[in-house]
Parts: sequence; C-alpha cells; structure tokens
Amino acid sequence: MVRLPLTPAELERGRRLGALLRRARGSRSMLQTALDAGLSPETLRKIESGRVATPAFPTIATIADVLGLSLDEVWAGINRPDDEAEPAAAGSRAGQRLAS
Repeated sequence: MVRLPLTPAELERGRRLGALLRRARGSRSMLQTALDAGLSPETLRKIESGRVATPAFPTIATIADVLGLSLDEVWAGINRPDDEAEPAAAGSRAGQRLAS
C-alpha cells in the first residue's frame, strides 16, 4: 500500500500537536513522560517536533492522559489558528475554559 503525502493542513496540525504537548509537559522531562506513556523518548521527540505529524490515536490519547490533558483540549488546541492559541497547562480541562 502506498501512503499518500501529507497535506499542508495535516503537517500544520502535527506541528500544533507537538507544540501543545511540549507546553503541557512543561518542565517535566521528556524521558519520564515517554516512559510513563509507554513510548520511546525518540517517538515522543518526533511527535513534539512535528516530524510525526499523524501519530496513532491511542498514542495521542496515552500522552494526553499522562500530561493530564483531555482529548477535547487536544482537539481544540490542534484545530485553533496560531493567533488564538492558548498555552496548555497540565491538568487543565477544556470544559473549564469553555464554561468561562
């Protein structure tokens, strides 16, 4: 099976996902975060750098859980234009921001 090249929109969403995860990780080490998520540090590094623009859903869900992010928060963060981006704080919930 031939994999089609990613679209510019998919690449941009991958960049936003990586930035969101890096902000949520804060000062927590990449190594510890990766180990807690059951990933290699290199895999997490590639996701955070945007080199893996379309990681598998279970991978995203596991990293989000380790960082205390809801999937709603991740979805909102990767589909928001850069000028509207909010820093993700570990343990915050999207519903709390939406209710504000």
